[in-house]
Amino acid sequence: MTIFSPLSDCIQHQLFIELYEQLEEAVFILDAQLKYIAVNPAYEKMVGYENDFLVGRPLSVYAAEFLSEHERMLLEDVSNNLNDKGIYKNSFTMTNHFSNTLNCQVTLKKTNIENNIFYIGTMRDISSAAKDKQQVLHLLNYNQLTGLPNRKVFLSQSNDVLLDSYQEVIIIRLNIDRYRTLINNFGQDKVDILITKFVNRLDSLELENLLCFSHFGGDDFGLLFESKDANLVRHQLDSLMQMCERPFIIDSNSVFLHISVGVSYYPKNGTQLNSLLNKAEKALHYVKQQGGDDICWYSDELNNITLDNIQLESELRQAIAANQFEPYYQPKFSLESGKIVGFEALVRWRHPTRGLLTSKSFIDAIVKYKLSFELFCQMATEVTQQLSHWRARGFDQSISINIDAAEFSHPDFLGFVTRLFERYHIAPDRLHIEVTETSLMLRHDSVQQQLIALKQLGATLALDDFGTGYASLSYLQEFPFDCLKIDKSFITDITSNPTQQTIVKAIIDMAAALNMTIIVEGIETESQRDLLLKMGCKYGQGYWFSRPVAADVATAMLA
Repeated sequence: MTIFSPLSDCIQHQLFIELYEQLEEAVFILDAQLKYIAVNPAYEKMVGYENDFLVGRPLSVYAAEFLSEHERMLLEDVSNNLNDKGIYKNSFTMTNHFSNTLNCQVTLKKTNIENNIFYIGTMRDISSAAKDKQQVLHLLNYNQLTGLPNRKVFLSQSNDVLLDSYQEVIIIRLNIDRYRTLINNFGQDKVDILITKFVNRLDSLELENLLCFSHFGGDDFGLLFESKDANLVRHQLDSLMQMCERPFIIDSNSVFLHISVGVSYYPKNGTQLNSLLNKAEKALHYVKQQGGDDICWYSDELNNITLDNIQLESELRQAIAANQFEPYYQPKFSLESGKIVGFEALVRWRHPTRGLLTSKSFIDAIVKYKLSFELFCQMATEVTQQLSHWRARGFDQSISINIDAAEFSHPDFLGFVTRLFERYHIAPDRLHIEVTETSLMLRHDSVQQQLIALKQLGATLALDDFGTGYASLSYLQEFPFDCLKIDKSFITDITSNPTQQTIVKAIIDMAAALNMTIIVEGIETESQRDLLLKMGCKYGQGYWFSRPVAADVATAMLA
């Protein structure tokens, strides 16, 4: 009879190591902080990371800031159960390093060895039992329209590359310009087809060093490059821009897609993914602010531009709250008698440190930050008060105020104007509303209704900068204008340019035939005034007569 002798500790230890290595079930060991100490080959194969890479990393592999809310809640649940019960069991899904979605069953158990806490875990892939769930999870990681990886996968792959790369890593954010306009014109279904064609065409470029092409959704994309020199990617982006010069065909229509591209890269612009992504998005935002259809590589100067914009917006909002905007009045004259027939109110900003600023320094920002209606209300109130003051002194001159068609879309626009007339007891025809021709192009239908309503109130309507747009004659037929203002660009060389003379004479004659008043802007010499008077123009304004002046000066001119 053979007597079995106990195995030595050394042999037992070797056998357990062999078992650990040969097990088909994935095994992993964590320390008290839930950081990897070791994993077996089955675990390496399952998650796609080697033991040397995982050791010392947290159970989540990456820092919490890169995890979804669901993933953070899952890790918190693991920690709570191990602290309270010493054991954790659960089934969940995960995306491994190869971007494959796994259905996993995990068990973690707390153990204490020589007063040191460890956690021994096992993981099984139960994908075969949850095939339908896997298909759903695939949809959660890939865009359903294009089949491209979504933002989550893009971030994961980008972070992996940054951790291991010895080259330059280029993060690119890309938007398709005018996306909402395309949907309004063609509908969502047709635009989805357009997006698919765009993706297929970009794929066909076979861009060098492209590691990931991701669709974040809608018009939003990300590209990840790795190259020994980031400048080599510039050529790839040039190819991308040239690709968009060829039209896409939708319902027999040739559609040209314009794109805005923002770029940052490691290591010049940073070493952390969240920083690089933020800087690429700043560059993208800058391109879109400049009108799109361009590429911007991030630089620190963009931070200054952003800070300046934030500061300007803050100052503008404070200026409106503090009534720092005030009207300056440029008189309109009878060319024949030289008498003042009215004024145009031009906005000025009484800046607390920079002094009096003309509209050129801030009007674009007013529109950009959607403050147009607030500024209009402030200016219109002051102008109406001035009309009331002049009326009390026996002056019946009118004042015109400029308004962008965007302000008509505010729901309280018409009500505000009506209340002004009622509050200050002025005749509505003393307030002239000047609308620029270019603003009419953008909001045709809504503007038409508001202009008709203003006309019914009794306000006088003027078409400003006539001749600088694209559909002037049709506007005269469709909108109830009383007055045309000829843009100063037609006056600059009128005394020496026969073509300008012919154009201006034709406008004057047309206006007379339509029973509309003509006012010429930009008169700067006596010879211009004389020629315009000879052509039949009765009214004008310009520096030859007077520059814009403060309210008290305008009142003195009338007196």
